[in-house]
Amino acid sequence: MSKILVIAEHLDGKLNSATARAISAAAAVKPESIDVVVLSDAPDAIAAEAAKIEGVSKVVTVARAENKHALAAVLAPQIAKAAAGYSHVFAPSTTFGKDVMPRVAGLLGAAQVSDVMTVQGSHVFTRPIYAGNAIVTVEAPSDHPVVATIRTASWPAAGTSSSAAPIEVLSLDVKLPSHTRFVELKQGKSDRPDLQSAAKVVSGGRGVGSKENFDIIYKFADKIGAAVGASRAAVDAGYVPNEMQVGQTGKIIAPELYMAIGISGAIQHLTGIKDAGTIVAINKDGEAPIFEVADIGLVGDLFKLLPELEAAIG
Repeated sequence: MSKILVIAEHLDGKLNSATARAISAAAAVKPESIDVVVLSDAPDAIAAEAAKIEGVSKVVTVARAENKHALAAVLAPQIAKAAAGYSHVFAPSTTFGKDVMPRVAGLLGAAQVSDVMTVQGSHVFTRPIYAGNAIVTVEAPSDHPVVATIRTASWPAAGTSSSAAPIEVLSLDVKLPSHTRFVELKQGKSDRPDLQSAAKVVSGGRGVGSKENFDIIYKFADKIGAAVGASRAAVDAGYVPNEMQVGQTGKIIAPELYMAIGISGAIQHLTGIKDAGTIVAINKDGEAPIFEVADIGLVGDLFKLLPELEAAIG
């Protein structure tokens, strides 16, 4: 029978919602149990959040000063040790998961399954290839633990349970590498919704024209209470910081509403938004690829159309 260990992703003492999505994928395997491991210098509050997620059998905590910052080289040996006795080890396919899980797979002698979209069986999964142009079915060997990252855009977040799962302290006898150390974390600060979990996202592309012109995107997003994203072209041009990039090499998102403003729709960008509920596109080029996937398309000058939409919203 399958036993699954889910790696909790967290930052600043708070659990990332991507963890609950990984738990949904774990539940689809129909395992005997789903345990969550929290590695931190102060895991108690994070563990309490994880314990309330529906489907969680128990939460185990690993408290070490070295776990204050999520360094893959430091976390992976502990996860590999904690994974003893488990048939599966899952983590979200986020920047965190993509960083730490290949190391875990290497330590466990397993081949990683990346970006799991659906579960066909305990060792059979589907995942995207060729920038999302094709979906492949893969079967993981049954003689090794299944190490997998979960495509969070393909899974709903598991709900909240009426009762909390038990929390246990786990003591691991493992030597940690000293060649990697934390220096600093640079990230943008914003009062807007988080890009990866927002229900509404407004993204700007190269067509916005400049960093200064991007204010029109911010203003409209604030009007409708949306997160702000961008295409790789806009990021490369220096209009916005890298953490706002949506697409194959950026964030994979699945909002209820996605608005692509001045974005032509390169396949790498479409990969990041294919699971969105409703896609709205505004572009002056009526032949832009974005219109092939858009539910609603407006051909015209974004600097004229966006203010009109804003005024119509009231």
